[in-house]
Amino acid sequence: MSILVQKHDLEDYEEFINAELFAGRPLADFVAEVQRIYCTDKRPWVIGYSGGKDSTVIVTLVYLALLGLEPERRSKPVFIVSSDTLVETPVVVDMITRTLKMIEDGARRDELPITTHLVTPKTDATFWVSLLGKGYPAPTRQFRWCTERIKIDPVSLFIKEKVAQFDEVILLLGSRSDESASRAQVIARHKIDGSRLARHTTLPNAYIYTPIDTWNTNDVWSLLRGAYKYSDFVDEWESPWGTSNLPLWTLYLNSSNQGECPLVIDDSTPSCGNSRFGCWTCTVVTKDKAMEGLIKNGEEWMSPLLRYRDLLASTGDPSQKAKYRNFKRRDGRVIYQNAKEGEELDSQRKFIPGPYWLKFRKQWLEDLLTIEKQLNQEGHEITLITEPELHEIRQEWFKDPNEPDWEDSLPSIYRKVYGRDLEWSNNDRPRFDADDAKMLEQLGDEYDVAPAMIKKLIELELSMEGLSRRSGVFNKISSLLKQDWGSLEEIEAKKSQLQAKHEYDLHQKEIQDYEDKIREIEALLLRDKQAELI
Repeated sequence: MSILVQKHDLEDYEEFINAELFAGRPLADFVAEVQRIYCTDKRPWVIGYSGGKDSTVIVTLVYLALLGLEPERRSKPVFIVSSDTLVETPVVVDMITRTLKMIEDGARRDELPITTHLVTPKTDATFWVSLLGKGYPAPTRQFRWCTERIKIDPVSLFIKEKVAQFDEVILLLGSRSDESASRAQVIARHKIDGSRLARHTTLPNAYIYTPIDTWNTNDVWSLLRGAYKYSDFVDEWESPWGTSNLPLWTLYLNSSNQGECPLVIDDSTPSCGNSRFGCWTCTVVTKDKAMEGLIKNGEEWMSPLLRYRDLLASTGDPSQKAKYRNFKRRDGRVIYQNAKEGEELDSQRKFIPGPYWLKFRKQWLEDLLTIEKQLNQEGHEITLITEPELHEIRQEWFKDPNEPDWEDSLPSIYRKVYGRDLEWSNNDRPRFDADDAKMLEQLGDEYDVAPAMIKKLIELELSMEGLSRRSGVFNKISSLLKQDWGSLEEIEAKKSQLQAKHEYDLHQKEIQDYEDKIREIEALLLRDKQAELI
């Protein structure tokens, strides 16, 4: 029989801990190891909790280990951090939220130094602000912009804050070699000789501890369904903090045979698109088998979410990109693909598409709000998009680099769906409205100037209003003038006129002359300003 370092409050668990074998050893060995490492130094622990079976086992192990220590030895804090991307599968995020509360309540009851923390991405970096606000295309394997913005950054910020507070921290993860070979290899490469710890791949002064790296799936479920006893009540599925693990088992059973999404802490973590603990909006995979499994096994109410997700995924089809996405990038330029090997240099090349057209983003926001309203009317308390995100998207539409929304469309969309208004800030309204935009269209046609360029020049002028120093304004004007203005056909026609080298050189010389004159004017203005101050 294994002997624990301490077994202060583990009397109810002793038979189970010593009888069961995990990775060929009694559970007591692993609890003892956790206790020894915990008591070795004063570095606080951060447990990465995703809500899945592996991270639940880590929390359970640590909880049991702390129960076994005498109160005076429970000397350093344990922070359980979970990342809510704001687009988590609804049934999962509800379960995680409830579990975190129960863990913290149980820790308070048992006098354990455990606290729970739910982190979210910054409002200007959420999935919906990026996709509906800025027009980012739905994530793909080649352009998985969502991982860093909504998963890695919030957790990294939390860890950095703890490092700043305590100098060093130890991060506990539920990584297992039999389920995440690539992750195990990354951690192994950063192992500290003679230690169970590894250096974090990107965060200084952060170390990684993987207590169950040798366990298999059967070991995990053996722990989660082990008999725990409080007073005279025994429940095979009960966790040491007092909740049942049976819903977790049911979730795995009903969401098809898919993998688990761990807490994402760096780029070595694979996509969670096939997992039951990923985002419901994930378009990195072709089909969301986990959500399909949940719907098939009784969660039919999620069907509108799956259809919406499939719509976003369809926009990544190469044949659909030109329909949904602007031909200009967010910097206002049309960029063409490089010539492929063996291809004629003067052959017609495809342009690289930019952000989604604003008209589609408006429609998709209306569809999202409509689904949210319907689900709530059916009795599901659910928020698909938050109010701060709506305010941020409104701002992104105002200042869109290609299609500034002078009509202020978002409040009207919200009113159309919900029949009421949010507390929109009047100070956030654009200076001009739809009638002004129509006037600019007419003036643009009359003077053969792109109306969009006029809009951006006016916005630039207004952004400098009231500033005593307008340094860099001519550089900004120059940048705007260099952008590609007009329709794709007009832009390509202009470019085709510059194919001959001498014509291209003349065009470049003309631009250079304009820039030289702008710099001369700026220098004169600066000299006059300095003369006024003397």
